[in-house]
Amino acid sequence: MRVRNLEFLWKDATSGGGGCPALYKTEGGYVVQGIKLDDATRAQLRQLADDEDGVFVPANVLDRLREIG
Repeated sequence: MRVRNLEFLWKDATSGGGGCPALYKTEGGYVVQGIKLDDATRAQLRQLADDEDGVFVPANVLDRLREIG
């Protein structure tokens, strides 16, 4: 796994502060900071590789990316 340089873009518009769902830009893509999934939800992810994971982010975090699109 390689180290990526992240540029903070924005966080969940409804959050009060602290460790909030957020979006970062990096070379060739984006990194999403979100809430860890519970085991039952995680089990529903398809073909999850050993080096992958899923997180929940509020829709407004990604909708804003689409708006600037």
